[in-house]
Amino acid sequence: MKIAISAFEKSANLHLRYLLPHLKYKPIGIFDKSLGDPLVDLQELAVMGFVDAAKKLPFFLQLKKEMVKLAKEADKVLLIDASGFNLPLAKAIKKEYPNKEIIYYILPQAWAWRRGRIKTIEKYVDKALSILPFEKKYYSPNYNIKYVGHPLLDEIKTFKETPTKSDKVVFMPGSRRAEIQSLMPIFKEVRKAIDKEALLVIPQNFDLTIYGDISDFTVTHDAHKALYEAEFGFICSGTATLEASLIGTPLALCYIAKPLDYFLAKQFAKIDRAGLANIMLGDMHPEFLQESVTKENLLQAYKNANPKEFLQKSKKLRQYLAHGSAAEAAREINA
Repeated sequence: MKIAISAFEKSANLHLRYLLPHLKYKPIGIFDKSLGDPLVDLQELAVMGFVDAAKKLPFFLQLKKEMVKLAKEADKVLLIDASGFNLPLAKAIKKEYPNKEIIYYILPQAWAWRRGRIKTIEKYVDKALSILPFEKKYYSPNYNIKYVGHPLLDEIKTFKETPTKSDKVVFMPGSRRAEIQSLMPIFKEVRKAIDKEALLVIPQNFDLTIYGDISDFTVTHDAHKALYEAEFGFICSGTATLEASLIGTPLALCYIAKPLDYFLAKQFAKIDRAGLANIMLGDMHPEFLQESVTKENLLQAYKNANPKEFLQKSKKLRQYLAHGSAAEAAREINA
């Protein structure tokens, strides 16, 4: 039996890596080549910025046609994240094969913005597998959506049970060029003011020239290990802030977007917090956005941190998310 999978992002493929051993289907479609024999090499799908995306539009349209064709030989279809490609794909597959079961794992954050996508999901996706306990309330009462747990609880191997005293702090400026270039100058100022070892998390095989002079940092590629060892983290908004919150490392969330992007996000966002831990539990950690990302604010957050209190919230967050998602998601897909 075969399952047609559409998994673009690096994070989607990390989640898929944990999911595949539980599936009874052979994967075909779009995914990392280390997981099987994909339709296309994911390196071809790397898109940076609007101009590059526009240039690659014909490629993506052709890829969608190929995925629709491939879906014919699959017993089921599994879409993971990447709503910009996967929602139009779901529509195209459902139009071509009305009885083909389409499953969506790692749903678009439609509860935060562009809630119209919820109607699209309900119309073209047969089963939605949620990784956030509160998502279900945004969907129609009779829609087939189920919370299956959070993949980070599969992927994180060590969680703090007591506050860390290691004389280490961790800096995570993100994985996109614009994020890194915006945050690193401020992170370097903060680092000089803290007399402790500074761990700088850099993705594997990444261009180090983006960071400038990093001689004052200890470079590491293992984010979870660095977060576990550190007493505190200065972290770019994204999945890493949730990882730190689950592991039990106090943090300051930081993000600087282009002014127009930030303005548009403020206009359309339905939430007033950026970090998922804060959205789920309230004010778990401080957030600094745009002009508030300053050396003074970040150092104040560091000085005000209460590791013991944060750890109690971390344990509450783990209980809230309950368990990992790989085994439960696979049960729903295999059913």
